[in-house]
Amino acid sequence: MITLYSYPGLFGVADNNGYGLKVYAWLKLAGIAFTHQHLLDASAAPRGQLPYIVDDGETIGDSDTIIAHLARKYRPAVDEGLTPSESDTNLLVSRLLDDLYWVMSYSRWKDERCWPAFIAAFRREHPALSEADLLKAKEFNAQRYHFQGIGRFAPEAAYARGLDDLRVLANLVPADGFVHGPKAGSVDCAIYGFVANIWFYDIDTPLKQFVAAHGNLIRHCTALHAIATVRSEQA
Repeated sequence: MITLYSYPGLFGVADNNGYGLKVYAWLKLAGIAFTHQHLLDASAAPRGQLPYIVDDGETIGDSDTIIAHLARKYRPAVDEGLTPSESDTNLLVSRLLDDLYWVMSYSRWKDERCWPAFIAAFRREHPALSEADLLKAKEFNAQRYHFQGIGRFAPEAAYARGLDDLRVLANLVPADGFVHGPKAGSVDCAIYGFVANIWFYDIDTPLKQFVAAHGNLIRHCTALHAIATVRSEQA
């Protein structure tokens, strides 16, 4: 049996972190049964990072490593027949999302204009979390942002990076279907993990404004959200 450990859900998505939501969506798309446990403290996770899974006693971290393990072991039909070029595109998108992650996270924990509304939403949906827990997470993230570099940017400069990333995604995602054709694949789950955490985020940011202006990103996001929701209800 597989257990997915990831951050708490927020704003109607199963995980308020893009990496955990990517794995969640992939498991739903693949039709692989699993249980989902939410954590805020990642100290016991591999390398101190969420998400991770425990699969028949084996602990595996890192979203891409998790998906590669599950694909090898359970052999779902996801990503069947990808060309080498399409596989390269998947890797390029994954690396681009690594950059978008920092800007998206910055918009929540660092941008003081968004912080009050974000923390109020967290308290509303997760009342068991203490004020001390949330402030500790804010301080921890501030340190991460500083050492990664995004924390040294003014908000407008930080958002400019994320908008460049979203512009690439808007050019890649088609008006109909999915990135590599009529069937969703791993790359679609990855994009959904991040775009959903912008689009369903109930606070106006430059990132959300960009998504709102691009119907193809909204359509793609809601299509993946519907797949995950329907398959979740059927499980």
